[in-house]
Amino acid sequence: MSLAAVVAAAMFVGVIAYALLGGADFGSGFYDLTAGGGQRGAELRTLIDESIEPVWEANHVWLIYVLVMWWTGFPRAFAAATTTLFIPLMLALAGIVLRGASFAFRKFAATFGQAQLFGAVFAGSSLITPFFLGTVGGAIASGRVPAAGYGAPVSSWVNPTSLAGGCLAAATCVFLAGVYLTGDATRMGDAELAARLRIRTIVVGVVAGLIVFAGLYPVLHDAPTLSRGLLGPALPLLVVAALAGAVTLVLLYRRRLVVVIHGRRFLLARICAATAVTAVVAGWGVGQYPWMLVDQMRIDDAAGARTTLAALLVVVALAAIIVLPALGYLLWFTQTEKASRR
Repeated sequence: MSLAAVVAAAMFVGVIAYALLGGADFGSGFYDLTAGGGQRGAELRTLIDESIEPVWEANHVWLIYVLVMWWTGFPRAFAAATTTLFIPLMLALAGIVLRGASFAFRKFAATFGQAQLFGAVFAGSSLITPFFLGTVGGAIASGRVPAAGYGAPVSSWVNPTSLAGGCLAAATCVFLAGVYLTGDATRMGDAELAARLRIRTIVVGVVAGLIVFAGLYPVLHDAPTLSRGLLGPALPLLVVAALAGAVTLVLLYRRRLVVVIHGRRFLLARICAATAVTAVVAGWGVGQYPWMLVDQMRIDDAAGARTTLAALLVVVALAAIIVLPALGYLLWFTQTEKASRR
């Protein structure tokens, strides 16, 4: 494996991390939108706030990590993608900004109507952001980003593969959020709220699974290079995704979200859901390899100077030593602290 491929793999680890952590935060907007009114809706919105408030800004570290790795290590590919896909990228960025602002403002709304407005903006932007990021991935994977950049500003991301990618990204985020929130409600001892979330998450999980495999049909006809990779080297990962997703739904259906091993509680459903999403995203990366821009630019051709790539790997190693323990502690602390309050 070349140095450029190692850097690309390190960058793609950030994509997976953002899908698992940031994706779950985005998906919570769906449950906020469908929480309903009155006390029942307030209980779910309070759970959402408590679950994402400590980590929602920290999760965007992974987006920054991916973008910095991309424009520093593969500047030609980054320039080509951003000049062609500036519309969905700007819409995704707008969603991130509106989501963060409305999440903060609704806590200090002067009237109930203002709180409803900010809540609606939070929920809507939480869903459009992963959708447009998914269309960007579909455009790259279907070979619609020319190496010289400045490709078709609309048809590059409004096409079967991009739309399937956007729907898959949004559905995956909602599924992850449902599993995570159900686990939080279970851990906090709120059985009634956990039951409501469990049913919704099962429905969302079935829909997400259908999107994953129904989306293969347009991809097979619209993105031949990617489809060969998905049905070749990436096929075992798709099988893992299907099995892990099915196990997650069974665990939710049977209310077996938690397993106790040597006195410690593990959220088994959360682990299985994360495994399914990891396998789906990793399958995309494996199916696309060795292309940085499918059919346009290979990873080695897109890479910058070797000294830059080597420096990036040093930075990645330092970040793993300095940043990962802090993020891990943040996640552990917020989970255990929430449980102890109940």
